[in-house]
Amino acid sequence: MDRLDRSFFVKPTVQVAQELLGKQLNFYNFSGIITETEAYHQDNDPACHAYRGKTPRNEPMFGPAGHTYVYFIYGMYHCLNFVTEPEGTAAAVLIRGLMSDSVHLNGPGKLCRYLKITKDHNNIDLISNHSFFITDVGLKPQFSCTPRIGIRQGQDKLWRFVTQS
Repeated sequence: MDRLDRSFFVKPTVQVAQELLGKQLNFYNFSGIITETEAYHQDNDPACHAYRGKTPRNEPMFGPAGHTYVYFIYGMYHCLNFVTEPEGTAAAVLIRGLMSDSVHLNGPGKLCRYLKITKDHNNIDLISNHSFFITDVGLKPQFSCTPRIGIRQGQDKLWRFVTQS
């Protein structure tokens, strides 16, 4: 298993979202294969949190690639994202699904609730952290491209990627 380095995350966001499929998320004692992602980019993407500029909430999106961006929505769910592209470009990939031997986590809120990911896990460097990182386990799954879920704007972009079972 090869741990992903910063160069993996500095690439274009849509490419990273596709290439994360089949990679293994390692979070403390849990490991699962990424099965669903969505791409978000500040340029021409009104669904992106950074579309209107930097705020305290979205600040990690402008930082180094390979960091986490965790936010809270609907007063009840956390969502896990990985920052992509060169520093200063606000872009991230939302992790929507994971599969492990024991559980299928389909939905970003369900995933974070199960793993107990909170805002305490915001802006963690996935490259240097020993408890939270991504590895390449050699899987290259086929996937479908669809519109993103739960957004009102930017629905024209087919930036949701789901592995085919």
